[in-house]
Amino acid sequence: MTSRAGEAYATDRAVSDIEALLAGDLPTAGATVSEGDPATGEWTATAGEGFRIRPLWESDALTGVYGPEWNEAEEAAAENLALVVRELDSRWGPHRRVSMRVPLFRNQAGEPMPAVFQALCSVDCYGDLAVWGPVAVSGRWVGVSVNQCDGDAPMILTAVVSDRPIIELED
Repeated sequence: MTSRAGEAYATDRAVSDIEALLAGDLPTAGATVSEGDPATGEWTATAGEGFRIRPLWESDALTGVYGPEWNEAEEAAAENLALVVRELDSRWGPHRRVSMRVPLFRNQAGEPMPAVFQALCSVDCYGDLAVWGPVAVSGRWVGVSVNQCDGDAPMILTAVVSDRPIIELED
């Protein structure tokens, strides 16, 4: 699913990837584009006007995994997210939770929404975001989430960096 398949989780690497996103250029105009690994086609990033989204980690596929083993995989993914959130909270202060409930329903209904939320939906990143911003170093906003697009798919830890506020959408 993503270019991070098969990599062991490491908080330091995830935080380093977020720092690189913060330091990198963001598109100033143009359509939202998802990028894939040239060899495998697996998702590597999505970029649009004022934002960039990247996978930070991907669990093993959960095909044929049920019961306690599935629960353990879900708990491990949630713990990976918690580790990144704790590290970023220590750097930037407490995060805010931004629900993806409204973007999910707007996406299903084909209703318009800000491009960053549309892009998250387009790559099946429906996990609620832990958000910081604006981050003093860059003035940008950072969000991280963990999600799974369906019951057999791997869990994916994702980061988004935006030059615009990442705030919860109203119903």
